[in-house]
Amino acid sequence: MAENLTAAANAEVNQSYLEIAGVSKRFGDFRAVDDVSLVIPQREIFALLGSSGSGKSTLLRMLAGMETPTEGRIILDGQDISALPTYRRPVNMMFQSYALFPHMTVEQNVAFGLKQDKVPKDEIAERVGKLLDLVQMRKLAGRKPHQLSGGQQQRTALARSLAKRPKLLLLDEPLGALDKKLRMETQLELVNVIQSVGVTCIMVTHDQEEAMTMANRVAVMSEGKLVQVGDPHDVYEYPNSRFTAQFIGMTNIFDCILAEDAADHAVLKSEDLARPIYVDRGIGGMGTAHGKLWYSVRPERVALTRERPSGEYNWFEGTVDDVAYLGTHSVYHIKLNTGRKVMAHVLSTQWGQDKPAAYGEAVYLTWSNHAGVVLHA
Repeated sequence: MAENLTAAANAEVNQSYLEIAGVSKRFGDFRAVDDVSLVIPQREIFALLGSSGSGKSTLLRMLAGMETPTEGRIILDGQDISALPTYRRPVNMMFQSYALFPHMTVEQNVAFGLKQDKVPKDEIAERVGKLLDLVQMRKLAGRKPHQLSGGQQQRTALARSLAKRPKLLLLDEPLGALDKKLRMETQLELVNVIQSVGVTCIMVTHDQEEAMTMANRVAVMSEGKLVQVGDPHDVYEYPNSRFTAQFIGMTNIFDCILAEDAADHAVLKSEDLARPIYVDRGIGGMGTAHGKLWYSVRPERVALTRERPSGEYNWFEGTVDDVAYLGTHSVYHIKLNTGRKVMAHVLSTQWGQDKPAAYGEAVYLTWSNHAGVVLHA
């Protein structure tokens, strides 16, 4: 097994292993997926992230062959699979419910697809044994699904999905059936198995943490379109729109107008803030056509202090309107003098020996010149 995994890891990566070219799916007049194009390299773990109705599950179903594109093509490893039926595609899918056969043991579930394909018994035994070792289920091979925990069922379903050695593995809300603590423990374990086998993987999830933890790249979908595609760090730190900024994590967004734009800085003004916002880079006149911009700053970038900051920009007075203590940090909601509320995530260690700021207390908010992102849409 180790030799096979090493070979998979060292194989040359095909950078255009999966091509989704101008794919749309219409149901009557409704476009569930609207002109989506993606190129996914071999062995990448790619996450489709979006709310219900965004089109992510419909796109996954087209990759699986459960739906046929109205327009566009799907090319996997050089083969156009757009019109191929599900059973002829080198693709396997693991559902949120796992869909294990209740009357079969773990071993029988994993071997089922291989038996259907009439793979020789010796090869089935060898392949199933290696997969059970890989997902740490060898000792439970004789148990039936109702005798397994949620995490054990998930690993069994993964082994079954990998048994036929698919070129593409599709995961539909892979950890959605697990409780939060088990889900967090299983995320990296699942990634390690997928990377060990070397299979290309696309996962659909509405769980942002799951996507950011597991995927090499993520695509944010809304109304059938791709809003932004990139690695988790870039999508979180540099959203390209208000939608992405608000959908991924939490943020404070202010309506602004451009007051000054130079090569190395810009100054924004907002009715929600008593002072201007200073940005340590020019924005090239962005937004001057319609006169309006938006500024996004994450709560963890906002500092809270009892001492009045110096300088002209990026600090504001307010009072503590609400506090949620979460152990490692607290979420503060600060009501500014303008009436606007701003969120700040404050580490529990910040206060030292002092008492944390409490409800109704006067405080100051501040952030650095490079803490936020200017958005034009």
